[in-house]
Amino acid sequence: MSAKSASLKDFLTRPVLETYDTQHIKRNIPHREPFLLVDEIHVLEPGKKYVGIHQVRADEYYFKGHFPGSPVMPGVLVVESMSQAFGGSIMQAVSKGNKKLLPLFLSIEEAKFRGMVQPGDKLEMPIEILRLGKISKIYAEAYVNGKLCAQATLNFILGESHD
Repeated sequence: MSAKSASLKDFLTRPVLETYDTQHIKRNIPHREPFLLVDEIHVLEPGKKYVGIHQVRADEYYFKGHFPGSPVMPGVLVVESMSQAFGGSIMQAVSKGNKKLLPLFLSIEEAKFRGMVQPGDKLEMPIEILRLGKISKIYAEAYVNGKLCAQATLNFILGESHD
């Protein structure tokens, strides 16, 4: 699937099989506050389809300068949030034994930004895993109140964590 194909919006209404909370996500990825940008993940189809959720708070560090008086979540952080939803979904499952893996960006394809994300918004990020392995690929979208705000195809290499 690419940004040119069908939307993932229907993922937002699909039955949730399991929900990963912040503690589960933190076991899967090394991100921590203030740079943890996903609060929960809904499992729709293990290994394939997920929805990441981020409650965008007014006190998030980047709002002080982007933009004072009219705060907007930077588009690159929306993409980072989608990336963290991917990592928070699957890294525990793909890590082997004591070797913890983490997804590192290889490329971002066809990123498009279509709406603003502001303090108080609930950012919903449906993701579909297109390829899962040493080199992984996902297609992700981001919605606020059912309106598409961002979309991109993200490519990762699963590298070893040094912690």
